Amino acid sequence: MSLFDSVQNLIFKDGNSKVKAEVAETDSEILKTAKGIVNIKDIIAPSAVEIDFNHVRIGTKYFRTLFMSGYPRYVGANWLAPLVNFPESLDVSMFYYPVETRGVVNKLQRKIAEMQSEITTELSAGKIVNPDVKLAVQDAQMLQDSLVAGEEKFFQFALYVSIPAASLEELDLITKKVESILGAALLLSKKATLRMNVGFIATTPSFTDNLQVYRNMDTTSIATTFPFTSSDLTANEGVMFGVNEHNGSLVIFDRFKMENANMVVFAKSGGGKSYMVKLEALRSLMLGTEIIIVDPENEYKPLCEAIGGEFIDFSFNSNNKINPFDLSQVYEEGSNELGLKILNLHGLFKTMMGELTPTEEAILDRALVLTYKSKGITPEPKTQKNEPPRMEDLYKILQGMEEKEATVLSERIEKYIKGSAVGIFNENSNIDIRNTFTVFGIRDLEQSLRPIAMHIILDFIWTKVRRDRKKRILIVDEAWHLMQHPDSAYFMYSIAKRARKYYLGMTTITQDVEDFLGTDYGKAIVTNSSIQMLMRQSPAAVDRLTEVFYLSEAEKRLLLATNVGEGVFFAGESHVAIQVIASNEEHKLITTNPEELMSMEKQAKQDAEKAVERNVGAF
Repeated sequence: MSLFDSVQNLIFKDGNSKVKAEVAETDSEILKTAKGIVNIKDIIAPSAVEIDFNHVRIGTKYFRTLFMSGYPRYVGANWLAPLVNFPESLDVSMFYYPVETRGVVNKLQRKIAEMQSEITTELSAGKIVNPDVKLAVQDAQMLQDSLVAGEEKFFQFALYVSIPAASLEELDLITKKVESILGAALLLSKKATLRMNVGFIATTPSFTDNLQVYRNMDTTSIATTFPFTSSDLTANEGVMFGVNEHNGSLVIFDRFKMENANMVVFAKSGGGKSYMVKLEALRSLMLGTEIIIVDPENEYKPLCEAIGGEFIDFSFNSNNKINPFDLSQVYEEGSNELGLKILNLHGLFKTMMGELTPTEEAILDRALVLTYKSKGITPEPKTQKNEPPRMEDLYKILQGMEEKEATVLSERIEKYIKGSAVGIFNENSNIDIRNTFTVFGIRDLEQSLRPIAMHIILDFIWTKVRRDRKKRILIVDEAWHLMQHPDSAYFMYSIAKRARKYYLGMTTITQDVEDFLGTDYGKAIVTNSSIQMLMRQSPAAVDRLTEVFYLSEAEKRLLLATNVGEGVFFAGESHVAIQVIASNEEHKLITTNPEELMSMEKQAKQDAEKAVERNVGAF
C-alpha cells in the first residue's frame, strides 16, 4: 500500500472530506510529475556502470571489446567460422558501409601512381623494391579493373567482438582464447582501450558505430562474412530442417537441387522422426510440392484434416479400392509397359504367397500373360487402354490350367478372392489422387496384410507419378514392413533409384534398423538418398549405423544420449548435429505427444461447450 493510500484511509476514518480532496489532488500532481521523470530506460537500466580503460562493468558483468585492425589478404567462404563457433558466449557486430564507386576509382588511380612512382625511384637508386609495395600495386590494379567493369562494388567493413565474463580473471582468460583463434585466422585484434564504452555500444543492437575502425573490401570479400554458414549445410533456398547445434546457424536445403531428392530417417520409437518428417512435409507443401504419404498408424491423419488434405482409409470396411493390375499407360521408347507390370506383379505375389519354385514362377508368369490377354491387353500400347483384369481373373486362369502347381497357386491366393481377405485387393480402382496432400492409412489392416497393402499402394502411386510428372515427395513410414520381403524391398529400391527421373523425392522412415539395413536393397536405398537423418537410437542399433555411416565415437555417443528432435543430419558428404525446431502453430499440427494431444482435445472440447453456451444465451 502506498503512502497516499494510507493517508486516504486515515482521512476516511476521520470523515474530513475537505482534507481528503486536498490529499487526492496532491497525489495526482505527484504521479503526473513521476510519469515525466521515470521511463522505460530507468526501469531496465543496471544498478551501476563502471568504465575502466580496458573493460566495462555493468552490474555484476564485465565486458571487453576487441576491434579488428588487420585482415588476411585472401579470404574464403566460412572464414569467420572459428569466431562463430567459439564455445563461449560472444557479442559479434559487423558494420557494412557502401562507398560510391567513382570516388574509389579516382583514389585508387592516384594511389597506384604514387606506389609505381615509389617503385621507379627505388629502381633508379639501385635499391631492391619493397615486395609489400609491389604486391599492393597488383591488388589495387585488380580491384580497379573490377570496379570499372562493374563486376565488384566497394565497401568499408568493421568487425567488433565484445566478451562478457563474470569476473576479471575470467575476462582475461577468455580474451586470450579469442585473440588466439583470431590470430589463427590471420585477424589482428586490438582492445578498444580508453573507448570501452563506445566499443560496448557498437556490439549492441543499436546500429551505432562510433569506433569507426574500417577495412576496405569488395563485394566478393564482403559476401564471405555472412555468419550463417554451416559446412555447406546451408543453401540459398529450400526448407529449413532445423538449427545447426555446432554454431546455431540454419540448416536449409532444397532436396530437389541435389543429385537426387531422396531421404532416409532412422530413429527409435519416440525419437522424433515423424515430427521432423511432418514438419518438412508441411513446409514443402507451402513451397508448392505435392505430398503423398503411406501411413501405417494413421498418425498423419490429424495433420491431413487440419490443412484440408485427403485421407484415404485402406481397410476391410473402406470403400476405397486399388486394383494391382492397373497399367500406367505411359509409353516410353524401348520399354515394354506390360512386361514391366508383370514383373512388378511377380514381386507382389511373392509377398502374398511366399517363396516360389522355378516351376511355380514360370506358371505364374504364363498365367499373368493369359490374364491380360483375356481382357484383350497385349504388349501393343493401343490395347493397354482396355479395362484391366482383376485378381479374380488370375485365379480363374490358374484353376483352368492343367499343371498341378497351377492349382496350388490358385489355392494360395484364394483367401483374397473368396476367403478372409475378400474385397480388399480384388476390386477395380476408384481412387484418384487430386489433392496436394494425400495420406493412405492402413492402420485397420491386420499385421500380415500391411506389407501387401503397402506394396499395392506404392505401385499405385508410382503409376500415378509416371503418368503425371510434377514436384512430389513420397513419404513411406515404417518402411521395415516392406524390407522384410526381398521382392517388395527390391520394389522400394527401384522407386528410389528411378524417382529423380519423375521429379519425385522419396522419404523412407524406419525404427527397425536391423530389418532395413540387413538387406542389400536397404543399403542401396541409403546410398541412393542424398539426405540422411539419424536421430535417437538404442544401443542395439547404433553399432550397425556406425558401420554404415562411418560415425565417429562422439557422434555415436550423441545418438545414444540425444534429446527428442535432435540428431545427425547428412547432406551429401557433410554432416552436423541438428535440432529440429517448429513454431507454436506448426507444433500444434504435428505433435504426437499423447499428453499434449489429450490437452489439446480437452481444450477443444471446452471451447466447443463454451460456444454452445454462448449460442444458447444469444437466443
